[in-house]
Amino acid sequence: MILKKNNKKVFLSNHLIELRNRFLYFFLFFTVSFLFSYYFVEDIFSFIINPFVDSIEFKENKRLIYTGLAEAFFSYLKLALISAFIISSPYFIYQIWAFVAPGLLKKEKKIIFPFLFLIPLMFLLGFVFLYYFIIPIAWDFFITFDSSGLENKFTLELEPKINEYISLTLKLAFAFGLAFQLPTVIFLLTILGLTSPNDLQKKRRFVIVIIFLISALITPPDIISQIGLAIPVIFLYEFSIFISKFFEKKKN
Repeated sequence: MILKKNNKKVFLSNHLIELRNRFLYFFLFFTVSFLFSYYFVEDIFSFIINPFVDSIEFKENKRLIYTGLAEAFFSYLKLALISAFIISSPYFIYQIWAFVAPGLLKKEKKIIFPFLFLIPLMFLLGFVFLYYFIIPIAWDFFITFDSSGLENKFTLELEPKINEYISLTLKLAFAFGLAFQLPTVIFLLTILGLTSPNDLQKKRRFVIVIIFLISALITPPDIISQIGLAIPVIFLYEFSIFISKFFEKKKN
């Protein structure tokens, strides 16, 4: 009895040591990614700000401002940290998989392994859709309130702050990346038998309402961002139903 307890303690201790080592590997990789990101942070910032520059093409003085002494530095720091996390996230997923995989059955590995690639891929697709389709429309809409180029007695002129711009862009990127995980979740639930295409079709109305509510909560308080997030997610939901039917037939 004492021997079994000792074996369990040794087994648990080995797992904790392995988990600690994998966390250290990830931390080192994240640190290198952060240094790399901060070295190229101005290039990353130029990429993030490019849609805004296109939207204010009519303005002679194209700029962002900062009102706090350390605001620009902390904004660059935040951007470098987020970039480092994005770069190192596949390595993080690999470390989790390497730790968990030995304890899984062969069937479980077949189910889970494809999702290790699908999750970051869908997040990337969400960001691409945001960057090339939603942000240009949203920024052009916001810029329409700028009347500095008109000959009026009173004008409104946009003077965006760097930290607010970066925070807004990152918030939208996170919201769209998270929302584009919907097909991944539905695929997994269908494969596990926790839902079916018929259930998804019956709950379509409720899901659409929930999608619009969530879009209103996780996006800025403007109708363009909310609709821009809700509409593609609804299409993704319909696409998920179609794919779920295929998986269900294959499973049967």
